[in-house]
This record gives sequence, structure tokens and C-alpha cells, in this order.
Amino acid sequence: MNNKDEQTDDYRSLQLLDEISRNHELTQRDLSRKLGVALGLINSYLKNLAAKGYITISTIPRKRYAYYLTPHGFAEKTRLTYRHLQNFTALYRVARRDFSALFTRLAAAGVKRVAFCGVDEVTEIAYLSLKETDLELAGIVDAEPAKQMFLGHEVRAVGDIRSLLFDVVVITNFKDDEALRRGLASAGVDEKKVLSISSGGWLKKIEGPAA
Repeated sequence: MNNKDEQTDDYRSLQLLDEISRNHELTQRDLSRKLGVALGLINSYLKNLAAKGYITISTIPRKRYAYYLTPHGFAEKTRLTYRHLQNFTALYRVARRDFSALFTRLAAAGVKRVAFCGVDEVTEIAYLSLKETDLELAGIVDAEPAKQMFLGHEVRAVGDIRSLLFDVVVITNFKDDEALRRGLASAGVDEKKVLSISSGGWLKKIEGPAA
């Protein structure tokens, strides 16, 4: 497993441990909906957490299951929280710098309206950087919109991108750059209008000398 996959797994594990710590009667379907992760992956993550001794699984009425954090699970949640904060600090520093540079160049080139593609930790950083320029946010799309709102904007499906009035689309997602590019291409967006700051991969930018 490479560093990127490991970081994704750690983040998903942290999300699950956090949700279970607050409500042990959540179903796998509940967790899937809350976290925007496929049901099959939720099942796999839960089995892995149980195998490591971080959670226990008990049967409750109506053939449902309840999930409980073990002492090891609480300790792991603390460890992953600390690690995630460290990673996010590095991510914020690199992304803030690069988004600011990108949006400044776009504004200087006469671009007026920018659409965001992808919603996660990076999106808010991109939004803060955009607001420092005269650029307008045309809208936001994501591979799994799930009827969510982001800073007052409805998040639409990638396939709805053509309904937005934009000059360029900027990838604003930590993990799925290539998948989102493919989705935009399938929706008919010219690849020349799709921009990103993730050249070489986010983790490489964070861990490399430039970080």
C-alpha cells in the first residue's frame, strides 16, 4: 500500500471511529450515507477495525448490529486525530500557496468565473483563496454530491457541470484528481479548461522540498 492509500484508509478509519464513538447504533447504511462511502467499503472497514480490536460488534433487536469502541479503539482514534491534524497543517500550507498563485494567474489572464470540481478538505482552502481575487465561483460539482451544500452553494453531480456558466474548472479534491478529470471529460468539458494544482500528486507536494 502506498502513502496515499494509507492516508486515505487512516482518514476513513478515523471518521468511522468518530461516528461510532458518538452513536453506537448507526447502521452500515447510516455510516455509508454520512461519510459518502460505498456500503461495501464501509463493511470492509468495519471488519478491519474489529479484526484489529478497535471495535466490538454486538447483535441488537431486529437483526441489527451495534458497534462499540474498545479501549484500543479510543487510543487509536486519538492517534489518528493527531496524525490527521499534522497532515492537514501541511496540506493547508501547500494548497493555500498554490491555489492563491493559480487564481492570481487566472484573474490576470481575464478569467471571470471558476467552477470547483470535488469536495473535501481542500475545497474550503480553494474557496478562501478565490475570495482574495475578483474571480466568481460559478458553482461546485462532485462525484458523489449527495444533496449537500457547501458554503451556501448546492453541490451538483459532475454530469451537471455543463449547466454552470464557467470559464474554467478547477479540481478541488485531495484524493481523486484523475477520476474527476475523467468525469468532466465524459460530461463534455474541454480538458484545456480543467486546471489543478496537484501536479505530481498532493502527497509528493506536501512531503517534498517545496513543502
